[in-house]
Amino acid sequence: MSSPATSSDREKVVSKLPGWLRQNLKVRAAQHGVDIQTAVEQGIAAWMALASTRDTVDTAGADPFATFLPDGQWDSFRETASDRSVSLIQGLAQSVQLWLEKNPAPAVKRAKHPRRRIVCNQKGGVGKTAVAAGLGEALAEEPDALHPVRISKHFAARLADESQTEDPLELEDLPGLGRRTLLVDFDPQRHLTKQLGQEEIPMAADVESLSKFMTGETTGHIRDLIVPISDDRYGGRLDLLPGCQDGFLLDVALSKVRFREAALERALAPIEPLYDEIIVDCPPSLGLSMDTAIYYGRRREDEDPGSSGPLIVVQAEDSSADAYDLLVTQIEDLRDDMRVNIDYLGIVVNLYDPRRGYIATSSLEAWIDIKDPKVVAVIGDLTDQRKAVRVKQPLLSYAPRGEQAVTMRALAREVS
Repeated sequence: MSSPATSSDREKVVSKLPGWLRQNLKVRAAQHGVDIQTAVEQGIAAWMALASTRDTVDTAGADPFATFLPDGQWDSFRETASDRSVSLIQGLAQSVQLWLEKNPAPAVKRAKHPRRRIVCNQKGGVGKTAVAAGLGEALAEEPDALHPVRISKHFAARLADESQTEDPLELEDLPGLGRRTLLVDFDPQRHLTKQLGQEEIPMAADVESLSKFMTGETTGHIRDLIVPISDDRYGGRLDLLPGCQDGFLLDVALSKVRFREAALERALAPIEPLYDEIIVDCPPSLGLSMDTAIYYGRRREDEDPGSSGPLIVVQAEDSSADAYDLLVTQIEDLRDDMRVNIDYLGIVVNLYDPRRGYIATSSLEAWIDIKDPKVVAVIGDLTDQRKAVRVKQPLLSYAPRGEQAVTMRALAREVS
């Protein structure tokens, strides 16, 4: 692989590497945030410094491989390989393998508490479920593989700039985040469960559900409700707590529960140690159940600011602004009444289409002007999500290189 930038003190060299070793090098370099040329340079230096020869690496099917090395390093490498009676291809493969061994994949950092993302807006139809699912999928993706991500520090402002003619978002291949993630379908309409092709929990007197765990009407364990999302892309790290229609009755039931604001937290507490991320797909409601979700996303005493909290999904149109004001009022009232810290994770402008004209573009500008909470993603109104829902597949499985998928990955990194 050629370096994106070269300097006068480096020379281009060409050899061969087997495809599997090249891919491992590419992923590991990205995981450590170093250029491939730097990794190869370090590997060659370490290999030449060895006191003994290494085991032979299988180089069958090696393909051309080019990189840039410091002036003179390749000549020294040639001499060392000759002295050890090793071919240049074998020597390079051993050097890369040595670098991989000296730079193992970094472990995913585990916090004391899982981050709790409360995906919400009391207005229906803005795409909360799609955002919750896409965010969860992006957080759980395989860390030992590269996935396309849209990266830009000022993406929202540049999207809103009508004079911007070039693509404001740079596409970059990055390792997955590898987080153990639970998606909680907290909406009695159960769209999240249906979109992921899973069975909803039946509404029956003898069947347990999240609502019943919240109201203390259960005898089992909530982990028995969880179902895995089976896809190698997520490596067993993505689970779903399915929805149940009894959520329509939850607000009435909560009115009889002591310290009802903590009901969702009490229900989910036994499974929190299993996850790094818990994403709650909220109902379009301002009722008591919404209070429990907001309270669940509050900042805990030993938690860093911005780790958990509400992620508000809106559209670039006027009715979303009215709904946003009502939701923020509810959040602020709960914050004041309960005397808790609630950190906004940001605003996601979903289903954005500048072709809708002034209403869409001016609304986007208005969202960006809010600043706190800030816009953390602008997701286009494209067909990938709708097609994924139709075939009941996760978006990042159905169209992993689509525009909506790469934006979901950017959102996951923006709020991490």
